[in-house]
Amino acid sequence: MSEQGATQDRIEPEYDLIVIGGGAVGENVADRAVQGGLSVLLVENELVGGDCSYWACMPSKALLRSGAARRAAQRVAGARESVTGPLEVGAVLARRTSFTSDWDDSGQVDWVASAGIDLLRGRGRLAGERTVEVTTSSVEDDDAGETVVRRLRARHAVAVCTGSRAAVPDTPGLRAACPWTSREATSATEIPGRLAIIGGGVVAVEMATAYADLGASVTLLVRSGLLAKEEPFAGELVGAGLREAGVDVRLGVSVDEVTRPEAGGEVTLVLTDGSTLTADEVLVATGREPRTDDLGLDAVGLDDGSWLPTDETLRVLGGDGAPIDWLYAVGDANHRALLTHQGKYQARAAGDVIAARARGRAVDDAAWGTHVATADHRSVPQVTFADPEVASIGLTAAAAQRAGLPTRVLDYEIGQTAGGSLQADGYTGTARIVVDTEREVLVGATFVGQDVAELLHSATVAVVGEVPLHRLWHAVPSYPTMSEVWLRLLEAYGRPGQLDS
Repeated sequence: MSEQGATQDRIEPEYDLIVIGGGAVGENVADRAVQGGLSVLLVENELVGGDCSYWACMPSKALLRSGAARRAAQRVAGARESVTGPLEVGAVLARRTSFTSDWDDSGQVDWVASAGIDLLRGRGRLAGERTVEVTTSSVEDDDAGETVVRRLRARHAVAVCTGSRAAVPDTPGLRAACPWTSREATSATEIPGRLAIIGGGVVAVEMATAYADLGASVTLLVRSGLLAKEEPFAGELVGAGLREAGVDVRLGVSVDEVTRPEAGGEVTLVLTDGSTLTADEVLVATGREPRTDDLGLDAVGLDDGSWLPTDETLRVLGGDGAPIDWLYAVGDANHRALLTHQGKYQARAAGDVIAARARGRAVDDAAWGTHVATADHRSVPQVTFADPEVASIGLTAAAAQRAGLPTRVLDYEIGQTAGGSLQADGYTGTARIVVDTEREVLVGATFVGQDVAELLHSATVAVVGEVPLHRLWHAVPSYPTMSEVWLRLLEAYGRPGQLDS
């Protein structure tokens, strides 16, 4: 064995494509490129499968599901009488852990191998054009092991799929207090008695919902409004739901200072309204930052730690604004749409276009073409799994107005449909569509209410497909389902081209 802690450098075989980052996005880029006939190396420093599998989408929704199921039963006569007592916290956490495979990525590693993708564990960074350095370390017995720097070259392309991380503000004392981020919140093994959450976005309201369900006393500190990027009624209804669940929702307040005298002890937050708040843990959910630091971007004329803007085929734009023909950024790192499903959508386009360019095949880069991510601009669907759920696609009414579109906005109470009244006694929820009246197509839709997530894809198809309203009249919703809200919204608009009476 070489001297402990020594570093070795060596030249490695070439691959057609090297993907830095083995999360859901990187896996999909690699898979599509392999299907296109390329040899691919996937480089990952943590767990293969990334945040979505282990610290975000899957564990967070698993934490939320038990409480949602319990509330759904409590809202239906006959079922509510049989539901007594609080959630069984241990069972909820065990179910959450099952979805992460106890933070073991063996299954994902097996899938990568079965897909014909080579995997190298280590930290990857750019070292020049089409060149990636991967720093790995091996640990044997009680030795510290050796650090090995492997220099690899890509024949055609390198794809940066390193994602993003929770941003922690420079609030005095906050970082020293060892705050939770979404990672700690989704992987916790104990429920704190008092949890303070800083933020009013998706992560903040989802974790407030989950931890209130699990018995924590939750205080939500929101600088402006809840879910500020959604329609205003979404934040209002979610705020009401949180308060009903016992969450202390404080709007228009920020944190001036945080202190935690002892590790693992109480946290004290000094607020901008002059009050103080004491909690057992504090969760920061105020936004994301790119995981592009120490990525070697300076080697290709870019700034480490920056978002990586791209063209429509996901090639990184250089300092002169022109695309770098061999470098791609896919998923959160490009800041187009920080959602797993949008990242995987981008990944399919990127993997296919990398293969097409490598093989000299035609590139379809027109809007909505095979090799572009057009939907990132105005057709992004998202579900917030709060109580009530918020499901939206496209533009809000305000965003459509800012875009200069001629619009008509239509609302309908979902509880007034037969399906809504059957779903829950006293169902509360609102549906909104935003119609471009010049083209008579939907440009946005929002649903807020219990179990509305499954309404969203029909709206996504309508927005992305620019389905004319006169054709939507012939998409008959099954009775009695909540989808009947589509018919009610169309009736409120009136048949396109219909003469006024």
